[in-house]
Amino acid sequence: MELLRQQLIAYRPWNEQEERDREELLRRLDSHEDLYTRANTAAHFTASAWVVSPDRKQVLMAYHRLYDSWAWLGGHADGDRDLLAVALREVREESGLTEVRPVSEDLYSLEILTVDGHEKRGQYVPSHIHMNVTYLLAAEDDALREKPDENSGVAWFPPEE
Repeated sequence: MELLRQQLIAYRPWNEQEERDREELLRRLDSHEDLYTRANTAAHFTASAWVVSPDRKQVLMAYHRLYDSWAWLGGHADGDRDLLAVALREVREESGLTEVRPVSEDLYSLEILTVDGHEKRGQYVPSHIHMNVTYLLAAEDDALREKPDENSGVAWFPPEE
């Protein structure tokens, strides 16, 4: 059985939204659509991460250019079926952090996110759905850096902020 399917079945939703989203993610997996690449312009998998400091007193956020807001880090699977590896890769790419590790390999949350049509690198990207799974990662506070094509800031925040 596919790893993501196993993780989704084992996942215990926090609320009704997550339960409905979990059901939809499982239904989509059963459809045998290409969900791991952006070739599916209607819906595809993304992986994100809540990144905490080792002492759990800070959370890493990036100021996302597309959404014009602070958000957790993540990105497209782009053919990779190991979504934990995708989350780790995206955190490293978007923050500059190198010492990043899973707190757990289990899913931390899941959500279906709508993405409005937008232009990226001179090409129009139509409205679509990100079928997102999120992992809980920890990272050492080494040198942070922006990824200018995606974010305009990366910073640690106390959870209450």
